[in-house]
Amino acid sequence: MKRREARRPMRMAIAILAGLCAAQAAMAEAPAPLALERTIALKGVSGRIDHLAVDLGRKRLFVAELGNGTVDVINLAAGNVVRRIEGLKEPQGVAYAPSADVLAVANAGDGSVRLFRGAQLSPAGTIDLGDDADNIRLDARTGNLVVGYGSGGLAVIDPAQGSLVSRIPLPAHPEGFQLDRDTRRAFVNVPDARQIAVVGMDAGRQSASWRIPDPRANFPMALDAAHATVAVVFRSPARLVTFDMKAGTRVSTLEACGDADDVFLDAKRRPVYVSCGDGSVDAWQQDGSGDRLLGSLKTAPGARTSLWVPDLDRLYVGARAGFSTLGSDAAILVLRPADCGAPGLLPCS
Repeated sequence: MKRREARRPMRMAIAILAGLCAAQAAMAEAPAPLALERTIALKGVSGRIDHLAVDLGRKRLFVAELGNGTVDVINLAAGNVVRRIEGLKEPQGVAYAPSADVLAVANAGDGSVRLFRGAQLSPAGTIDLGDDADNIRLDARTGNLVVGYGSGGLAVIDPAQGSLVSRIPLPAHPEGFQLDRDTRRAFVNVPDARQIAVVGMDAGRQSASWRIPDPRANFPMALDAAHATVAVVFRSPARLVTFDMKAGTRVSTLEACGDADDVFLDAKRRPVYVSCGDGSVDAWQQDGSGDRLLGSLKTAPGARTSLWVPDLDRLYVGARAGFSTLGSDAAILVLRPADCGAPGLLPCS
């Protein structure tokens, strides 16, 4: 009897060890959440790469090349640059308005938003915002463009008419922001004011402030309207923080990669992708048991801006020139989810 009892702890230990080994083996065999599909060279481009936008109808990707004073136009089907818009003043934000067939480019150097129309991207006007025109978002409900700029403001632009509709004041310069179509609100990172500003777009004014004493430097943001949450990535220290969209309270706080500049939700698979200047893209899984890190893909130092395109199932990451892992050219790294097109898994769009 005593011998049997003595064997039980040993059998339990062996069973636990076997279970741990099986779990580790399964993790080792699990594919990385993202894979590098191809690299598109941006020849002759120096300096920092900023934000990106897509024209789905023509399968074109637009790349703001702040340090080069240009915007490159990439044919995604062919995987090469087909056009370069030159003479820009530190282009930061880009957005394409499909209903107006207009590309908008926000310039930090002179505070202008320059518009280009149609397949030929012919000049369609300039709107002067005064200073540091930055991120641009398309308001899917109205077709207008919303631009963060200056020492504190959002500008609403009608791309079809090439006109300024309104200005909405903010306490400091806005960084990443998102528009919620259902509630007609904008959620805006305002790091110098240590807050997230909530703006009523119909009223044209800030309606609430979520005070954030720590962490600091809240730059990229993504919305999950289906679960009424806002994902914000901070740089100091590097944290991915999820907020309740209605109350502004924190839901979760997780460590993140360093020097983040973009974050996106893959609504089909539920990961959150964070692109960081430390040379990596993190993928976090959102599920009922809480957020967990799926994995991290190495990219290149300084490759912190990106664009997730759900219709193409691709994450496009901008990498600046001069890093040995990529050769001498700047590049767009095309990343695809690991399950994209695999047998029995989700198809590619």
